[in-house]
Amino acid sequence: MENLDTSFKDKKNQASNPATMRTIRFHEYGEPTDVLRLEEVAIPEPGPGRIRVRVRACGLNPVDWVTCRGHFAGQLPLPRGIGLDVAGIVDAIGEGVTDVAIGDAVLGGADFMSGSSAGASGQAIMYYWFRMPAGLDFVQAAALPMAVETAYRGIDTLGVKSGQTVLVHGAGTTVGFAAVQIALMRGARVIATAGTTYADKLRAMGALVTSYGDGMVERVTELAKQPVDLALDAAPISGSLKDLVQIVNGNPRHVLTVSDFAAAAELGVRASYGELHTARYDVVGDFAGYAADGKFTIPVARTFALDEWRSAVEISQSGAAHGKLILLPDSD
Repeated sequence: MENLDTSFKDKKNQASNPATMRTIRFHEYGEPTDVLRLEEVAIPEPGPGRIRVRVRACGLNPVDWVTCRGHFAGQLPLPRGIGLDVAGIVDAIGEGVTDVAIGDAVLGGADFMSGSSAGASGQAIMYYWFRMPAGLDFVQAAALPMAVETAYRGIDTLGVKSGQTVLVHGAGTTVGFAAVQIALMRGARVIATAGTTYADKLRAMGALVTSYGDGMVERVTELAKQPVDLALDAAPISGSLKDLVQIVNGNPRHVLTVSDFAAAAELGVRASYGELHTARYDVVGDFAGYAADGKFTIPVARTFALDEWRSAVEISQSGAAHGKLILLPDSD
């Protein structure tokens, strides 16, 4: 299949054909850098209860890469797009939508389930959205939705309360970074494991920070000075769940992972995927307001033009992104 990544011809054709747009999608399952293509496709129309935005920023997430590898194979037809976190300007409104108008700036989630393109596109259909508060830019907005939803749901499912001691493992990830802030907002005492990139920022927020790896159990125990009540595993799969269970005095139901589902099933640890959780997209708008007020943040590592998608994918999969990676379709 021809790779259209840097084709000047595509841009010229799009300019002469306003009914088309560029999007990143895949037609077969496999490694993301092998199957993803930048293509020109028809601009989608919003159905009832949906809106369309001109995408100003799109956040990338690990779920994009597992989807490319076939995680939803058989559930969704191909081709399929990537990019679930979106911030943009409303340019079309579906039947029954009354809470936004053409020209409004919004953030939220791309309608991944019903179309062949998603947020990594010139335009995208959205299935939930919030108006962007003043003071929040598009890049910051596109960093929020999935990190906030996943972290909030994890903290909420664990039942974190004021006065508890909570461990957030992998606090340097976007979900972990969000979870630390959410637990602190609830009045919990937070211990975080993280690398050097964000350790000082986490300490400045009020968390006690130590490194992960060998000796983590002892370091966390020394920092805590008291029993650790709950633990959220926000790290990439690292084989640490046994250590987290030990840290919470051997109770696997006091640990929840957002990534290591196979180990969770073996150990009896709770998982963000598999339990009957209610998605918490309803809180994204509130956290957008907190971010606009400087009370909440998701670190952005780097932004990329749509033509630079391959670099973004490679950095994300390397495990060394150190923050959110954002595509900027309007910058091409």
